[in-house]
Amino acid sequence: MKRNGVEVPMQNLRSLVLIAAALALGACSVIQPKAADKMSAADVTLNSSWHARIASPSQLAGAVQMNGSASMAPGKKRETTLVVLKLGNTSPGGVHPWALHRGQCGADEGVFGALEDYPSLRIGRDGTGSSSATVTLDTPTDGNYFVSVQASPTNTELTVACGNLAAPTT
Repeated sequence: MKRNGVEVPMQNLRSLVLIAAALALGACSVIQPKAADKMSAADVTLNSSWHARIASPSQLAGAVQMNGSASMAPGKKRETTLVVLKLGNTSPGGVHPWALHRGQCGADEGVFGALEDYPSLRIGRDGTGSSSATVTLDTPTDGNYFVSVQASPTNTELTVACGNLAAPTT
């Protein structure tokens, strides 16, 4: 093939066309870089939530077999912590004091906040119940914590369900 009066081999022409096409595509790239993902408040809360499975102690097997879950996460206001308890397989109509504690089940190091922060868990006709507490303390970032559920307001010495919280994963 002749170009401007000079013989240009066909293979060189193809190479030039391919190079020109690559440069054109690179200049007007159709592949746009992906924007960075934004984290929402829900993501932050999820990544700072502690969780526990709640169960009756083995020594109560056959008498009481409660189960459920608990969580601890930053509250809606600064310097607050929201603690939520959900319990099932319990006696309908029961009322159970409960609280989040420092330490582990069987090794209590004291209540997180004040006992007054935790309204008693009231069990419905279906044998389930839930309760939540807002504690005026920052949500911890480390340590050991557990939720303890007591037999009744008149029998707070007997723990009928307990669960150790697992720290958030990052």
